[in-house]
Amino acid sequence: MIQVPESQICQLCGERADYFAQIGEKKYYRCCNCCSVILDPAAHPSTTEEKLRYDKHKNNIDDPGYRNFVRPLVEAVVQDCAVEKEGLDYGAGPGPVAAAMLGEKGYRVTLYDIFYHPDESVLNKSYDFIICSEVIEHFRLPADEFRKLRRLLRPGGWLYCMTEIYTEGIDFKNWPYKNDSTHLFFYHPLAFQWIEKNIGFTSLFFKGRVIIYRG
Repeated sequence: MIQVPESQICQLCGERADYFAQIGEKKYYRCCNCCSVILDPAAHPSTTEEKLRYDKHKNNIDDPGYRNFVRPLVEAVVQDCAVEKEGLDYGAGPGPVAAAMLGEKGYRVTLYDIFYHPDESVLNKSYDFIICSEVIEHFRLPADEFRKLRRLLRPGGWLYCMTEIYTEGIDFKNWPYKNDSTHLFFYHPLAFQWIEKNIGFTSLFFKGRVIIYRG
């Protein structure tokens, strides 16, 4: 008798995600619809463990290496948005380098982060652009988070997300990006298309690791 593979429900599109791989004690599932790879929710870190991991990040605003790392996201904003536009850094973290670099160019960027900039009043207004630098892979409920981001955008606004994109050409078991214990959801290009269609964005663009939506 053939055993039916274990499955989960995709936290993005709500379709079935079948068993994909086990690496150490962690199980991963792959969505049959949006093709994303999902860490078993049973293996999600606690919020305390998550915060301890972020505290170890060394995202110094003056670090040339990290400034260069986020430069593609900053350049995408500068290309699309006039300097008088108002932005939000969603998931800014302990070292909001992209927001600082935009500030150097004259942009006003508000910071929000559940751990480091937890003022939720900033979520009661809307913005011309939102940046999520290495944030969306940490979403426990990505569909809910993207709906929130869409609500926070003014008409015609821009959402910029930077993450590593999963494709079939990647050897997942040897992919370093999965090794961060706080990386929970690995998006396939079809997942970004699903977000565009179902969350209510008008267009989608890929610029390397930067995924851009228009509101």
